[in-house]
This record gives sequence, C-alpha cells and structure tokens, in this order.
Amino acid sequence: MYYLGIDLGGTNIAIGVVDENNQIVIKDSVPTKAQRPPEEIVIDMAKLCRDLLERANIPLSEVAYAGIAAPGSIDPEKGVVIYANNLPFRDFPIADLLRKHLPIEKVYLDNDANAAAYGEAIAGAARGCRYAVMITLGTGLGGGIVIDGKIYSGFNYAGGELGHIVIEYDGVPCTCGRKGCWESYSSATGLIRMTKEKMAETKETLMWELAEGSLDNVSGKTAFAAMKQGDKAATEVVDKYISYLACGVTNIINIFQPEVLCIGGGICREGDYLVKPLLEKVSAEQYTRSLKKQTEIKIAELGNDAGIIGAAALGKQQ
Repeated sequence: MYYLGIDLGGTNIAIGVVDENNQIVIKDSVPTKAQRPPEEIVIDMAKLCRDLLERANIPLSEVAYAGIAAPGSIDPEKGVVIYANNLPFRDFPIADLLRKHLPIEKVYLDNDANAAAYGEAIAGAARGCRYAVMITLGTGLGGGIVIDGKIYSGFNYAGGELGHIVIEYDGVPCTCGRKGCWESYSSATGLIRMTKEKMAETKETLMWELAEGSLDNVSGKTAFAAMKQGDKAATEVVDKYISYLACGVTNIINIFQPEVLCIGGGICREGDYLVKPLLEKVSAEQYTRSLKKQTEIKIAELGNDAGIIGAAALGKQQ
C-alpha cells in the first residue's frame, strides 16, 4: 500500500506518495496562493495528489489514506483546522473537503510541527525511538513531541508549543502575548534581533561589512559568518544565542527525557559551530548529567521531507 503525505504551508503545498517503508516514491509542490478562497487550496491539493499518482503509475485503490500536515490549531478528530495565522482557515473542515475532491475514504490531519517530529521519529534522526522531541529554528520556534511512539498534543490538541515556554522572565515581548518566550530568543528571528542590537552598539564589527552597511540586510547567518572570522562582537552574539538555546533545550530534556532531541531549521546548517557549544552547555546543566543514559541531541535528517513523511504516517497511530 501507499500513503499520501500533504504538507500544507503558507507559501507552498508539498505532497509526496510514500511507501510502506516510509520512503517517498514521488513528490512535488504547487504554490499555496494563500489569499484565495480556502476550498480552491484544497482543490489544488487534490489535483496534485492525482497527478503524482498518475506519474508514479499507482492507482488510487492502492492508497490506504491521505495525511495532512497543516499550520495552526488543529482538531485531528474532526479533521478541522481551527485557526491558521497565515492561511484563510477558521474552523475549516479540510479533511471532509479533500474527500469531496479526491475519492479517498480516510484522511488524517495534524499540526505541521507535530507531523515533522513524527516523521523524524519514524524515518529520520530519531528513527526507532519511542520517545523523541523535535524543535525547529525558523521564523518562530516550532516543536513536536512523540511519546510511546505517538504524537502528544494534549487533551485540546494545543500541546507541544515548546517555543512558548518562558526562559527570561519579563523579557522580550513575544507574538503570543507573553514576554520572554524561548521563541523570542532562539528562533532565527531572535538571532537576527540580537545581531542588530549588537551592531547598533558596536560600529567596529565585521557584521556591518557582511550586512553591506545596513541593518536591513542582517540575516541569521550574519553573526555566525563574522564569528568564524574571529570577530569579537559576533562571537558574543553567537555565544549568547547558543546559551539561550541551551537553556530551552535543557528544560525540554529535564521535562520529557526523550531518547533523542533533534533540531531542524536553517540555523542547523552551521553544524559543529552550533552543535558543539550547545552540547557542552546542555551537558553541564541537565538534571541527568551524572547518568549513563542521556538524551542524544541530533540535527534533523529529513529537511523539508519531514512533514510529508510524518503526514503520510499519521494513520499508523490509529
């Protein structure tokens, strides 16, 4: 049998046909065009599903079900997207509508971060682990938790918002309405903010040259790039950023004690410049530092495929 994995984003709809070994047979994407009527988005999802199956010469009868990974607040039991910030979905029955436009009996739905974490747990960095956590360092800080081989999302499906634990009391305002959230310090957005703040107070830094003299050109790479060339101010930014990241990671490990905590997102491309100091800080701070069995911290392996593979496997939890 095969499974359809649909990763619905604010920019693109990525879909893959996945086999029983959690391998993607064929995949493609189309623009979401998020501002149009929501049913048109679902119609395009159904069209791409049909197209992929035809290109792979797989009849729909050999597809067990479709799984959708969607952003925002999700009700998996009803197949409804309750709210999505970057999509025009409000109590939107996405599963029923997909069944309407694609003759398939079973459609499963979950949050995109949860699906990505599940993908890593069954086919990626946490493969084979029954207890795993994934965090994604992007514009925000997403999180997903797998307990006893299943996605954990709480009684109201709103659990796993790891970016909104507070690591700095009364700190920087967060988009969620709180202050001092982990997301505000350890997302790419947080790193960019800290980079700009250091540049504003330090004119003698290579970061200005890398940003071509404008704060508007600062990215998540700026501080790391300057640090690698020995820039003192940039080194201070990176160390501060990793310290905040380590604080949150340690909190998560102390709470869940997963076998693997994997980290995804663009900042992970920094490799050992990120991971080595992070491991040192977490190893020194975690509650279980004296035990032989400790959480392994790994870089996520599946990249953009995590959501597709996780979505395609949602029915296996049932």
